[in-house]
Amino acid sequence: MDSILSFISSNNERYLEELRDFLSIPSVSTAPEHVQDVARCAEWVKDQLLAIGLDNARVVPTGGHPVVYGEWLHAGSDAPTVLFYGHYDVQPVDPLNLWTNPPFEPTVRDGKVYARGAVDDKGQVFLQLKSIEAHLKVNGRLPVNVKVLIEGEEEIGSVHLEQFLHDNSAMLACDTVLVSDTSMFGENLPSLCYGLRGLTYMEVHVTGPNRDLHSGSFGGAIENPVNALCKMIAGLKDERGRITINGFYDDVLPVTTEERAQFARLPFDEDAFCRDNGVAATGGGETDYTPLERLWARPTLDVNGIWGGFTGEGAKTVLPSKAAAKISMRLVANQNTEDIAEKFTRHILQHAPESVQVEVRTLHGGNPALTPVDTPAMEAAHRALHTAFGVEPFYIREGGSIPIVLLFETILHAPTVLMGFGLPNENAHSPDEHFDLENFRRGIIASALFYNELA
Repeated sequence: MDSILSFISSNNERYLEELRDFLSIPSVSTAPEHVQDVARCAEWVKDQLLAIGLDNARVVPTGGHPVVYGEWLHAGSDAPTVLFYGHYDVQPVDPLNLWTNPPFEPTVRDGKVYARGAVDDKGQVFLQLKSIEAHLKVNGRLPVNVKVLIEGEEEIGSVHLEQFLHDNSAMLACDTVLVSDTSMFGENLPSLCYGLRGLTYMEVHVTGPNRDLHSGSFGGAIENPVNALCKMIAGLKDERGRITINGFYDDVLPVTTEERAQFARLPFDEDAFCRDNGVAATGGGETDYTPLERLWARPTLDVNGIWGGFTGEGAKTVLPSKAAAKISMRLVANQNTEDIAEKFTRHILQHAPESVQVEVRTLHGGNPALTPVDTPAMEAAHRALHTAFGVEPFYIREGGSIPIVLLFETILHAPTVLMGFGLPNENAHSPDEHFDLENFRRGIIASALFYNELA
């Protein structure tokens, strides 16, 4: 490993320049105007797989954006096989005016690289590729068999990946899956994530009169769709932050006494958490649970966007014809996204006033996942992180969703190692997204060590 670590150290400047190239491609998967950019990014990733020494690297079409696949299978039939999964697509950049530098012009400031996709997930994908490269360039081989699968639709729900896994399960067969799309608990606090929340993403449309009306002439006699929508949304939670949808909590696995004790031992600074996010206090969840329990082990419901009526500058006393909202629910272990979508739809329609028409749409979703912490791969990752960071790693859950994790377990029958190197405050999905370059460097080292530890 000494030669590999020396190789990594001597190539840091090259890594950064290559990462800049990756981050400069506006691979926004949800935006039709970026379809060609997404395709160009897939080709870029394929070229990287070839450059680092993988075999059979290719771009594979799906019903939407393509996936990129490559492999190195020369470690022998007795060696374990690792499937590394990541995604090259990124979130939209709005609001653009809140970025310090243009989101697709990567800029380094204070030891951090700023760009859309820096930490979610291009930076973390790239460090994994560089760890593989270090083994192949120094030793001409890897200690384990490796397959690489990088998709272009994670940010829109991985809508075509489940079918791809079914269709290519033999090609993707592996002993474990490695994912770097999560965060460490904090600075110099390396972490292995064993739990992810799922997601149900809905859209509610409310229609009232057949046109916008004068609020003085019709207000009080014609239902205002915005008012009706706000009332329905307000009724989705009670005064203790508990979601009121009938049956919503039926399948929720409770937080065990042991797990609550583990969460309590983590070095969580609630005051610092609030300061980092510019709020006076935590809130928005169930009052009977701590902030970490609400973030990791309890389901949530949040309005992600709401619109209707006049929103321009000045005044226009209008009673709008239409209103709509996007609402997401984060799910925890044992909940099912289709079941929750049905229950949400039923609740909204039952509580809609007769004076408006309501349509509920399911946009996308994914089920939650819990992975065991005592697999050989998790233990190897623990040792690798300990060596790379010099401190004992934590086992944590995370509030975000990676729907593909459960599919790996159900289709490929392979446990997943979630070994991420981002930080919670690096603005994933927000303006000024960034990635600490020291964690990027340590991530390459830890990932290179992981393959050795697993062998």
